[in-house]
Amino acid sequence: MCKKLCLLFIVLFWNFNCSKDNYSINDLGFVEDLDTPEENQNTNNQTNFKLLALGDSYTIGEGVCDTCSFPEQLKDKLKSEMGADKTFDLKIIAQTGWTTSRLINAINDENLSKDYDLVTLLIGVNNQFQGLSFSIFEREFNQLIDKSIVIAKGDKSNIIVISIPDYSFTPYGANFASTVNVSAQIDNYNAFIQSFCDSNNLDFVNITDLSRTGLTNTSLVADDGLHLSTLAYNRVVNLMLPLVLKKLNN
Repeated sequence: MCKKLCLLFIVLFWNFNCSKDNYSINDLGFVEDLDTPEENQNTNNQTNFKLLALGDSYTIGEGVCDTCSFPEQLKDKLKSEMGADKTFDLKIIAQTGWTTSRLINAINDENLSKDYDLVTLLIGVNNQFQGLSFSIFEREFNQLIDKSIVIAKGDKSNIIVISIPDYSFTPYGANFASTVNVSAQIDNYNAFIQSFCDSNNLDFVNITDLSRTGLTNTSLVADDGLHLSTLAYNRVVNLMLPLVLKKLNN
């Protein structure tokens, strides 16, 4: 009887005290916290963010307007999502036709600061298109990741790697599919990229599947018949946005 009275006193004591802090005692006698933290809560008081987009024609937005590329659309989306008090400085280092080698040289020429909050990397299609040795891509992709980490405050969590689109699923690109198995080669590149990201704890976003609907949904192809359209880049941004917001809000 004494033991039961003592246990009852302990439970009543905990119920009285814990109720002040929104705690309760469950059926097993354990204290539970009733407060549920909000997911993706903005804990970052930063107001200005620096964004860097590295790549080739898919980054610069070949075939679409100057503000229609995915980096430009991402910047606009972040403005609306994160509030009017936030500003975003975007720099794009990309040109149509650039291989990994050309991108490395361009980065070296820029002498970039090392304080970027987000760095995106989309590169490799021209290595494949020009028939360069795959070993070059393997070596230079590693170098690009190392450079990106340095630029992104030395923090690899500030980096997003994006898969290579498949241009054979476009009216113009389909002409190459008759002589070269473009999709298989693109898959090989992307498999390496994803494996590298998985092994090095880097964030990877797959947009290749989206690009492979270009022949059935021509609105996803730019007017040049080869590159992604403004609508396609909008969908790319939607794929990236939750990850980007998580990075910038924390």
